[in-house]
Amino acid sequence: MVQIPPIFWIVPVACVLTLAFAAWLIVSIMRKPTGTPKMKEIGDMIFEGAWAFLKRQYSTIAIFAVIVAIIIGVLVAMLPPEEALQKAGYDALSVGWHTAVAFLVGAICSGISGFIGMYIAVKSNVRCAAAAQKSLTESVNVALRGGAVSGFLITALSLIGVTAIFFAFGGANTPELSPHLIVGFGFGASFVALFAQLGGGIYTKAADMGADLVGKVEAGIPEDDPRNAAVIADLVGDNVGDCAGRGADLFESTAAENIGAMILGIVAYLATKQVAWVLFPLVVRGFGMFASMIGIMIVRAKENENAMNALNRGYFLAIALSIIGLAITVYFMLGNWWLFGAGLVGILASIAIIYVTQYYTESRYRPVKDIAEASKTGPATNIVTGMAVGFETTLATALVIGISLILAFLFGQLSGVHGGGAFGTAVATMGMLMTCPYVLSMDTFGPITDNANGINEMAGAGKEIRRITDRLDAVGNTTKALTKGYAMVSAGLAAFLLFQAYIDRVKFLNPGYTGIVDISRIEVFVGALLAAMIVYLFSSWAIKSVSKTAGKIISAVRKQFKEHPGIMAGTEKPNYGEIVDITARAGLREMIAPALLPVLAPVVIGLIFKYLPPINVGGEVYKFDAAQVVAGLLMIGTVAGIMLASFMNNGGGAWDNAKKMIEDEQLKDDKGNVLGKGSDAHKAAVVGDTVGDPLKDTAGPSLHVLVKLLSTITLVLCPLFV
Repeated sequence: MVQIPPIFWIVPVACVLTLAFAAWLIVSIMRKPTGTPKMKEIGDMIFEGAWAFLKRQYSTIAIFAVIVAIIIGVLVAMLPPEEALQKAGYDALSVGWHTAVAFLVGAICSGISGFIGMYIAVKSNVRCAAAAQKSLTESVNVALRGGAVSGFLITALSLIGVTAIFFAFGGANTPELSPHLIVGFGFGASFVALFAQLGGGIYTKAADMGADLVGKVEAGIPEDDPRNAAVIADLVGDNVGDCAGRGADLFESTAAENIGAMILGIVAYLATKQVAWVLFPLVVRGFGMFASMIGIMIVRAKENENAMNALNRGYFLAIALSIIGLAITVYFMLGNWWLFGAGLVGILASIAIIYVTQYYTESRYRPVKDIAEASKTGPATNIVTGMAVGFETTLATALVIGISLILAFLFGQLSGVHGGGAFGTAVATMGMLMTCPYVLSMDTFGPITDNANGINEMAGAGKEIRRITDRLDAVGNTTKALTKGYAMVSAGLAAFLLFQAYIDRVKFLNPGYTGIVDISRIEVFVGALLAAMIVYLFSSWAIKSVSKTAGKIISAVRKQFKEHPGIMAGTEKPNYGEIVDITARAGLREMIAPALLPVLAPVVIGLIFKYLPPINVGGEVYKFDAAQVVAGLLMIGTVAGIMLASFMNNGGGAWDNAKKMIEDEQLKDDKGNVLGKGSDAHKAAVVGDTVGDPLKDTAGPSLHVLVKLLSTITLVLCPLFV
């Protein structure tokens, strides 16, 4: 048994304290008042709709997860295990069931994360709406702490899951082998996260589009007007998409990247026989939890300030404490300050992308103002300007990821550690993930405030109270965009980490392999071409699913308006349940095809090239290399996915806040007249926001998961291609 460094105790301590902290937050939130009976009634309707959808969704996912786990276990068990595993006493059957069990555990934990994220957010939204009747400060505290429950429980569950399965699979005895046995955990988490993000994203954006187009544009009624039959489905969607979906997304991010970093640490472990290199990613995340807890606790919004400033204060304190925690971990575990520099690069990258995202999605800056100005001349110019803004964001995204990877790799090389360059990128990724609990808290802040705003509108709260939740809703749009940017850049940093982990695993299986991917080989080029196709086809299917579902919602709401004229007169109540049911059934049906595409495509492509016969021309034999084809697919699929996600996430966020800017009466015509709700500019902005909705909340976030799913599935099924 290897000697575990004493500092490793920070991991179980951090997990226990994080769970206790989350429990304390739950108790404090549940004690808050739920407002008027009407507000409570609306909150209960949202909860029932969200809970019903999640139960149906995860029942469907569970069936697919069990089938895939069995298939993976059988496939792996059919292949001879690598030499190192054989020497440790593992046969093919043993490796197969270890992989299948790890997959199921990861899938179950990811599913639990989705439920946690949704449940607490739905219980917090009505309390946030009620708190707005007291003050801005109180409503910010409720929304952020409600978001913090899911943020901390999800990240704690990820750390507990990876740590527990690592030691359960012999990590204390064979730390150089166990990370290879637990890669299925990351695959299971990614598999469930993609379904959850897609299903929730289709639901939320179809409902949002339907409610906006038939309500605000056609009927000319305000957003979240109780006469709109789609409004409850819209509010439910915020929870099943932005809370449950994003919770599962960041759970799999932290799990998959943790395991990838541990695999890269094996090289240094074999050279030094110090297990600290493998355990480092777990410890540094433990310190990140402490830093994020303190950051959450100091947030106090002032009544007349932008709530984003209060959230930023807490975030930067968490960043400062994370830097201290990183320094302590590096000093006691690695003893190499070059690697501290690599971790610092990851932390600074997270700050950089926060500013980039704020610049492109906040109404204070040029991009959103340009889109709002373009709305004066109609929907066409609004959409064209929004597309231009979205494409422009790829420059900053590429620079942040590219510069960070080069610097982290350089610091890793300067460390003098064997395999230090790749491990430097792993340290950078772990540094960035230290503040994941805080960032996820800010993300869930968004749908909580959005729901609170809708509840106040439906319950007939006064204009002043609505003004508070309007302000918080706009901030929530930004925090959701920030989290998507954070998830995207963490996927970018992890891309090289997981790509290198794949190459290391190929070497582990085939000790004679050099690890060089030859892009001049025809099959590698074709694999890369197919990877880009997968990204675009996946996005097409996801967006089309939203459009089809939204069409059904619009038709149903129109029918209710036509057949029940008392709805518009306010004398008859709409049938909210009908729209919720239509959205749920369509969302579940439409999520299956796009979710299975990135799961099946890498396997099919890899096996086709593995079994293609050699070409013999003039005595010269050319044999296709399936492992290199999959490497090319992994590399280009990652690059294409990150760039397209940047366009979708930031462009969609800018469209949304351009609409909010007009609704807040911040746009004037050439004569100085205010252009607000009901103006032609506002109608144009609503159309632009509707175009951006499926981009920023369905396809874009799902691409983060797709990128990591490609990595985890190739890691798990690597023996098939070698």
